[in-house]
Amino acid sequence: LDARLIPPAIRHASIFGALDSLTSGQAMALVAPHDPKPLLAQIADRYGEGVAVTYLVSGPESWKLKLARA
Repeated sequence: LDARLIPPAIRHASIFGALDSLTSGQAMALVAPHDPKPLLAQIADRYGEGVAVTYLVSGPESWKLKLARA
């Protein structure tokens, strides 16, 4: 999911919708225009340890993360 293409006003909601559609054991790649620390805090609050986050690329132009449902 390339978050850079999603309007900021609906970006987090769109990402949560994509995460909600994953079942246990599935994962998705997320591309962000910046280090998505605020989003990761919201994911931790919402899913607890139900989503594992792995950084694949850390800037400077974009960040790519793997989000996996436990």
